[in-house]
Amino acid sequence: MDGLEDRKTKPGLSGRIRQSQLWKSVFRVGLPLDRRGRLRVVIHNFFLHLHPARVATSGLRMTYTFCLGGISAFLFVVLTVTGVFLMFYYVPETGRAYADMKDIGFVVPFGRAMRAMHRWAAHLMVVTVILHMARVFLTGSYKPPREFNWVIGVGLLVLTLLLSFTGYLLPWDQLAFWAITVGTNMAAAVPLLGHEGPLHDLLGATVDNDVRFVLLGDVEVGATALIRFYVLHCVGLPLAALVLMGVHFWRVRKDGGISRPL
Repeated sequence: MDGLEDRKTKPGLSGRIRQSQLWKSVFRVGLPLDRRGRLRVVIHNFFLHLHPARVATSGLRMTYTFCLGGISAFLFVVLTVTGVFLMFYYVPETGRAYADMKDIGFVVPFGRAMRAMHRWAAHLMVVTVILHMARVFLTGSYKPPREFNWVIGVGLLVLTLLLSFTGYLLPWDQLAFWAITVGTNMAAAVPLLGHEGPLHDLLGATVDNDVRFVLLGDVEVGATALIRFYVLHCVGLPLAALVLMGVHFWRVRKDGGISRPL
């Protein structure tokens, strides 16, 4: 009988693990057995605390959000993973860039698949972010108290378009070269900031100091433009997007969770 009582009172392996000091130092709260427990788990978890502890059931309908925000965030993760893989085999140098892209497609194992995933995820992210913005607008989810988060979303849309634009030059083929030439020539016509734009004399914009020169680092598309677009595409813009995404998710939580249908 004593052995039976010991087996009843002595916790099993999983119980001993959860009662250990190591487990308690990592996980601040126990298993969420009720509503209060679920709230505590969300609040005390680094990854979950960006999301609201409670959301309206009506706001979770597939036909209301279409999961466009979540799909956009997932595509950003796909772009990050595949982009890091491509960085191992790509050198932003005019003499090597095109050859490296060919090697990725025909020599590197799974390189062609990774580049295709990166390309199509980029296209899809532009589409899903635009559709997400349209959904937010049409459902009135930009109204108070969510107007600041709408501004953050507009910033993320701009960064998404800039990520696609800067990545266009990296293959260093004829299509990329002339597309960036046309795009940056459009920047030269920006009012005030472009040397060909209206009122450019007010700020003294010239061919060697306007916004086009800032993008290219030179007066024409060349080696300096390639390295600048590479750094922007792989470091600067993704970091800015990651910060704004964190603020965006945090504001969703602070503004009461996912907006519900009017």
